[in-house]
Amino acid sequence: MRSLGWCSYVVHKKNCSTKHACDFPRWIWQSWLTLCCLFSAAISAANSPVLEQVHFLIPGGAGGGWDRTARGVGLALKQSGLVNQVSFENMSGGGGAKGIAHTIEVADPNQLLVNSSPIVIRSIQKIFPQSFRDLAPIASVIGDYGVIAVRHDADSQTLADLLERQHIHPRKVAFAGGSVPGSTDHIVAAMVVKGFGNNPSSTKYIPYDAGGKAMAGLLSGEVQALSSGYGEVKDLADQGWVKILCIAAPERLTVAPATPTCHEAGAINAVFINWRGFFAAPNITTEKVAEYEAVFAQLIQQPQWEKIRSTSGWVNNYLPSAAFTQMLIEQEHTVAELMTELGLL
Repeated sequence: MRSLGWCSYVVHKKNCSTKHACDFPRWIWQSWLTLCCLFSAAISAANSPVLEQVHFLIPGGAGGGWDRTARGVGLALKQSGLVNQVSFENMSGGGGAKGIAHTIEVADPNQLLVNSSPIVIRSIQKIFPQSFRDLAPIASVIGDYGVIAVRHDADSQTLADLLERQHIHPRKVAFAGGSVPGSTDHIVAAMVVKGFGNNPSSTKYIPYDAGGKAMAGLLSGEVQALSSGYGEVKDLADQGWVKILCIAAPERLTVAPATPTCHEAGAINAVFINWRGFFAAPNITTEKVAEYEAVFAQLIQQPQWEKIRSTSGWVNNYLPSAAFTQMLIEQEHTVAELMTELGLL
């Protein structure tokens, strides 16, 4: 309001401070006042949070990809002033089914459910009855390429060596993952095994509740390898605790130029990116969807977000609601074919 008052003061002084000032047509001064006030309102809006609050529901345990994504996005939203209040809630159960059911039941327009490719995969497998169609897709925000990693002191220091051992003794080479059988971690492991020429159905996959526990299984020696997302493994790889044997990307990542792609390492055409995005309750209004879209569109331009994204090793993969929904439909078809080929259906 202070800025609007200043506009009126300027017009008034300009209009009456000189002998001929008041001879200008009234519409000129009215136009000036309108433009000035719109400019001031825009500045005021830019300095105000777009949303008052967002509650992030995380359908998995602490330390996993969903947890890291929701908390990273929430922190960037808070730091950039796009949201006034952010809160987080972990709700594990049923490979994500509990969180989906809770989102539908509570129907809170201020709650966003973080999810990723598993919402498509588990629906195809009939692990839970719901699918993305039972929610309101809001936006895809990031992508995280799959990786195969081992302990820093593992016997197998290359992907070829690991998969040669897996070919000879498939039951003695176990891959840990942060979710249920048939999840993205399982798919990446089986895809790499298949790409090397081994039987994908021979992949021994050990599921853990979230990536943090899967990493603990690797470090403790319970399993010989870890299938996860690059963002989940990056920190411990940088600290020297684990070694990333390959990244399931079409080309080497700029954040890890020394790490080969899985294709380069011998797993032909093993490429998989796990998108991560947000969903709201199915009864949400179109106006609220538009508000969320505006927030995420602004978020990816913020330096606070860029710092979190690059540090986490994520790839920007922003898609607004309509494009996100179309991508989900296409992935549903593609993954169904892939899982059938890999023997996971």
